[in-house]
Amino acid sequence: MATDNIIHFWRKNAKVPGSIQPVYGAQHPPLDPRIHRTFPKDTPKGNNLKSKKASSFHEFARSTNDAWDIDDENDEDFLAPIHPSSLPPTLHSTHQVPPLPLQQPSDTTREPDTGPADRPAPPTAEGCLQQEEDTDCGQINGRVVVKSSSEALLNTNTVRSTLQKQQSLPVRPIIPLVARISDQNSSGAPIMTVRDKSRLDKFKYLLSCPNTDLEELRKHSWSGIPREVRPITWRLLSGYLPANMERRDLVLKRKRDEYFGFIEQYYHSRTDETYKDTYRQIHIDIPRTNPLIPLFQQPAVQEVFERILFIWAIRHPASGYVQGINDLVTPFFVVFLSEFVEEDVENFDVASLPLDTQRNIEADSFWCMTKLLDGIQDNYTFAQPGIQNNVKALEELVSRIDEDIHNYFKRYEVEYLQFAFRWMNNLLMRELPLRCTIRLWDTYQAEQEGFSHFHLYVCAAFLIEWRKEILSMVDFQGLLMLLQNLPTIHWGNEEVGLLLAEAYRLKYMFADAPNHYKR
Repeated sequence: MATDNIIHFWRKNAKVPGSIQPVYGAQHPPLDPRIHRTFPKDTPKGNNLKSKKASSFHEFARSTNDAWDIDDENDEDFLAPIHPSSLPPTLHSTHQVPPLPLQQPSDTTREPDTGPADRPAPPTAEGCLQQEEDTDCGQINGRVVVKSSSEALLNTNTVRSTLQKQQSLPVRPIIPLVARISDQNSSGAPIMTVRDKSRLDKFKYLLSCPNTDLEELRKHSWSGIPREVRPITWRLLSGYLPANMERRDLVLKRKRDEYFGFIEQYYHSRTDETYKDTYRQIHIDIPRTNPLIPLFQQPAVQEVFERILFIWAIRHPASGYVQGINDLVTPFFVVFLSEFVEEDVENFDVASLPLDTQRNIEADSFWCMTKLLDGIQDNYTFAQPGIQNNVKALEELVSRIDEDIHNYFKRYEVEYLQFAFRWMNNLLMRELPLRCTIRLWDTYQAEQEGFSHFHLYVCAAFLIEWRKEILSMVDFQGLLMLLQNLPTIHWGNEEVGLLLAEAYRLKYMFADAPNHYKR
């Protein structure tokens, strides 16, 4: 009976993890309880379930739906080519998202600026003070407006509540919810310092050598690659381009022609019985890729992603297309697009570029993504054994480096697979803003096995980063909601740099010490 009540509770409650709702995290506003009072509190009174919360994931999972299977049955026209006229209106217009009110006023005694209706009246309206006690007044467009005392009290309380809420939050600069891709720090794009210029000159020197020293290039790339040279550096470190400068142009032309040869040879087969299910899943997933960034909602960009993912899938039948691979295209696409866009990448109209440039960006993104997936393809084969092994390794590692967190998960029956599967499947792309992912991949490219091996230690460091918040949760539901909605929207280079430094420390301690790694 208790189990039936628990399942009934989870089905009734629409705000628990796994239900159909926006997935908060890197690309979305942080789920801050001081801002969003949306924790489940709508339990039916008659069931007295307050003391009967689900204590295990298995009970929780049986009564929840996959949050990603939204409107799958409505995609009847998925095989039709994408045209702007056939897209929903939300894909034609830029998402208007208000900024978070996270900036603390410089003068805490000054109330925040309000709209015209709530702004205090100027001295010319001093006569309002002599009105009856149950009224208040203001001025709009030069006209005196009398308001009831209850409305005035409501406005006053709202202003005070807003001010108290602002003062209780950390002092951080305001960032749009769709944080700029081109930002290198959370406070905005930095001014190039003498040290930055020296690093850029060193990169340019290495890249201009007849035979680039890839080991030296990796050494300098570990702490971040300057934006100006990131595209060519990523092509070299991924193995797409040769170190010999004379061969690069020939290799680029040959590989780009080869990719579009695949398009001509295979892309028409997307409507065949053999591949139509693969293409349908790709077609469904692409609009979900970074949905708050206008760049990825452009029809031209979505068509590029469809071709890249479909060609990769049919050329790798051992795994085929798996949900999550669509995210791995975006960093490469943005980096190679940045060669031709100086700023405001997230709103740039890709269709305005010359056709040859668009084709080159598409082909380079395909080949670099292919090189990445060649090293982690076990993550996407049947039963995804690579992810299973990595999650198990993460559990072992955390049990050694922070026994308190490990025991806390055991106490509330939280399994690592419930939150770390996505960390491994999407390489933390759902947990971090895209600008942070690009910085993170600078280091992954510099590591010999960055995506397959070093990522494990980054995940461990990332988990420990939220130690205080984890240990403050008091039930299974709170822990799972926190781990699936970590507030990283304000992260920038500084936070990623600290995360990588901690990951390197963990790798140095445990990677070559199997006796320390396992119990």
